[in-house]
Amino acid sequence: MEDFQKVIAFLIENKLLLSFLVVFIILVIRRVALSGIRGDVAFLSEEQRKWMSRTKNGSFAVIVVTLFLVWKSEISEFALSVTAIAVAIVVASKEIILCFTGSIQRASSRSFRIGDWIEVGKTSGEVIEHNLMATVIQEIDLYHGQYHFTGKTITLPNSMFFTYAVKNLNFMKRYVYHSFSIVVPGFDNLFPLLPDLTSKIEHHSESFIDVARRYNSVIEKHAGVDLPGSEPHIHISSGVTGEQVLHIMIFCPTELATHLEQEIRADFMNIYHHAFPKDIEKTI
Repeated sequence: MEDFQKVIAFLIENKLLLSFLVVFIILVIRRVALSGIRGDVAFLSEEQRKWMSRTKNGSFAVIVVTLFLVWKSEISEFALSVTAIAVAIVVASKEIILCFTGSIQRASSRSFRIGDWIEVGKTSGEVIEHNLMATVIQEIDLYHGQYHFTGKTITLPNSMFFTYAVKNLNFMKRYVYHSFSIVVPGFDNLFPLLPDLTSKIEHHSESFIDVARRYNSVIEKHAGVDLPGSEPHIHISSGVTGEQVLHIMIFCPTELATHLEQEIRADFMNIYHHAFPKDIEKTI
């Protein structure tokens, strides 16, 4: 017992060694906990990511609190000694303060959580981790209408939440309003082709249209707005050089969006070819 008290007294007197031991023990425990949560699976589930994020954030908080308690007297003396240069410290640490307050803003507004799809500025992806300083996402290629992971991991400083609007795209993980355009040279009358094209789109949508209607209704109730609906939407506009542009929007499963677009493009090309056959002799 006396030896144990001597060890405790020695550690209290040598705060640097005590701090090192505390940090080492907590990091070892965190590593063991993360290994247990991850297991041997190749891909992490959303629940595993949530618990891993909680473990990392919790261990970081314990380290900060423990080190503060160990060095409390020294910190108090240091704070009094740097009062004169407090403004300089704030200016120098402005970005860190913005990251910390951005984390508070994210938590208070509940704008997103792990597993959600978000868009910040021109960056979009699935949230895989967030902490006091930054948010980590797996990039998703939304700008080219592909809806697939690019394999890039992006770390966003939380200060960005004060500069850019955070768009929560979580409902797009299952179903998406997929829009694309088909440019038609010349000025042929395309309106008689629309009923046939609409029936083709409805045929491609038979396997999921009932689920799409229910999911669209759930999104409308959750958002409290009247969305375009699950039916295909087609309209025609004209380009500045005389060409016609066929705009198509469908509500479909996200993983099928690109495949359905290709099928609809092929259907329209066949319909257009039969309606306006090329006169080869005249072109020669």
